[in-house]
Amino acid sequence: METPPGPRAGRKEWIALGVLMLPLLLVSMDVSVLYFAIPYVSEDLTPSATQQLWILDMYGFVLAGLLITMGALGDRLGRRTVLLAGAVVFGAASAAAAYAQSAEALIAVRALLGLGGAALMPSTLALIRNLFHDARQRAKAVTVWTAVMTTGVSFGPVVSGLLLEHFWWGSVFLINLPAMLLLLVLVPFLVPEFRSKDREPFDLLSAVLSLTALLPVIYGIKELARHGYAPLPALGISGGLVLGYVFVRRQKRLAHPMVDLALLRQRAFGGAVGANLLAMFATVGMAVFLTQYLQSVLAMGPLEAALWSLVPAAGVAVMAPTGAVLAQRFDRAYVMGGGFLVSACGFLWLTQVRTDSALWVTLAGGAVYAGGLVAAMTLANELALGAAPPERAGSAAAVLESGQELGGALGMAILGSIGAAVYSRDMETTLPSGLPDADAVRETLGGATAVASHLPEATADAVLTAARDAFTHGMSYAAVGAAVTMAGAAALSLALLRGSPEAAGAATTASRPDGAKQPADAGSTH
Repeated sequence: METPPGPRAGRKEWIALGVLMLPLLLVSMDVSVLYFAIPYVSEDLTPSATQQLWILDMYGFVLAGLLITMGALGDRLGRRTVLLAGAVVFGAASAAAAYAQSAEALIAVRALLGLGGAALMPSTLALIRNLFHDARQRAKAVTVWTAVMTTGVSFGPVVSGLLLEHFWWGSVFLINLPAMLLLLVLVPFLVPEFRSKDREPFDLLSAVLSLTALLPVIYGIKELARHGYAPLPALGISGGLVLGYVFVRRQKRLAHPMVDLALLRQRAFGGAVGANLLAMFATVGMAVFLTQYLQSVLAMGPLEAALWSLVPAAGVAVMAPTGAVLAQRFDRAYVMGGGFLVSACGFLWLTQVRTDSALWVTLAGGAVYAGGLVAAMTLANELALGAAPPERAGSAAAVLESGQELGGALGMAILGSIGAAVYSRDMETTLPSGLPDADAVRETLGGATAVASHLPEATADAVLTAARDAFTHGMSYAAVGAAVTMAGAAALSLALLRGSPEAAGAATTASRPDGAKQPADAGSTH
C-alpha cells in the first residue's frame, strides 16, 4: 500500500520561508561585508596588522566552529527557540560592532556575531524540513535557500560599497538590525516550534571538541593559503585533526551522539556532504581570483567590481530551477553530475581569459560555472535534508554547512597556492633586473601594484603588465584545478548516489499515477 502524500504548504509557510531567508542572507553577507570597509575601520581604530586579520576572520572561524553545536542544540531545545536566540545575539552584536571603540572590542563582537550566525544558519535549513512536508515543495524551498546562501557572500561587498559611499563604516553592521527585529516579531506567528521527541542529553564535551577541532583546522588552512608554510598554522591543523579523531571516537560510544555517524555512512547523506564540500572548494577558491581580476587587472573601483561580480547570478537564476525540474523526472545523481560538469565547462572557459579579454568573456564563464554549481548544490542540500530523520535535521544541516566551510577554506588554500606558484614563477623570468622591493613584486599582484606606484612611469608600466599577465596565467591554472575538482564531484555523485532510493525518489514519485510521496515528517511540533 502506497503512503499518502504529505500535506502541501500554503501561503503561511511560503511567507515563513521568506522571513527565514532574511537572517540567512545577512549571515552569509557578513562573511564579506567588511572587505571594502576595512580601510575605514583601520583609519578609525588603528588596528595592528594581526588585529586587522582577526577582525576579518574571527566571524568565520567562530561560525564554522559552532555550527555542529548549534545544530544539535536546535534538535534538543527547539529549532525556533535557537533561531530566535541567535537573532537576539546577532542583532545585539551588530549594534555593538557598529559602535566599537577599539580593535579589541570589534574582534570580540565579531566573535559574538559568529555565535549568533551559527545559531541562525542550521536552524533556517532544518526548519524547511518542518514547514514543507511535500517533497516537491521542499525541493523548491531548498533551491531558494541555496541560492540565497551562495549569493549572500557576493552581495556583501555590493551593500558595503553602497553604504560606505554615504555613511560611516558602522552602517555595514546596522543594516542587520531591522531584519533581526522583523524575525523576532514574525517567526513566533509563522514558524511552529520543533524539537526531538526524545529529550536527549546535551554532551558539553562533544561541543567543546567540535569547536576545538574545526576552528584550528580552518584557521591553519587559511593562514597557509595567505602566508605560505609556517609552524603555527601547521601545528593548528595537526592538533585540530587529532581532536577531530577524538570527537569521532566519542560519537561512536555515545547513546545520543551530537553527530550521527550512521547517517554520514548513508550514501545519500554522506555523498551529498562530500559533493557540497567540493562545490564550495571551487566556489570560494575561484571567487578570490575573480575579485582581484576585476579590481587589479581590469582596474575597476571596488563598487564597480562588486556590481559586475553579481552578473554571474543570471546563470544561477536559470540553472537552479532547471535542475529542480529535471530532478523530478530523472535520478538526482545524474542531474547533480550534469550540474557539476556544466560548472567544469565554465571553469575551463575561464582558462581562456587573458588580461586583454573582453569583460563579457569573464562574466560568461562565471555565469556558467556558478549556475552549474548552485544547481548541483541545491540538489545535494535537498537530498541530505530528506535523508536525515526529522528529529536530527538540525544536526544534519550543521554537518552539511560545516563541510561547506571546510571546503571553502581548502579551496582558498589549494587553488590559491596554485595561482600563487604560477604567478611567482612567471615573475621570476619577466621582472626587470635591479628592481627595488623585488620580493614583494614576486609575491602578489597587490605587492606589485604597491611597488609600481613609486616607480618611474615606464618601469611601473612594465612591472604592472608583467604582474597582470602572471596573475591571469595563475588564475587559468587555478581554473583548471577547479574544473578537475568539478569532474571529480560529478564522478562522486554518480558513484555514491546513483540508484539510491533517496536520489531516485523524486523521479519515481513523479512517475506514479497518483503522485504519492514520502510520509509527512514525524517529530514534536508545538
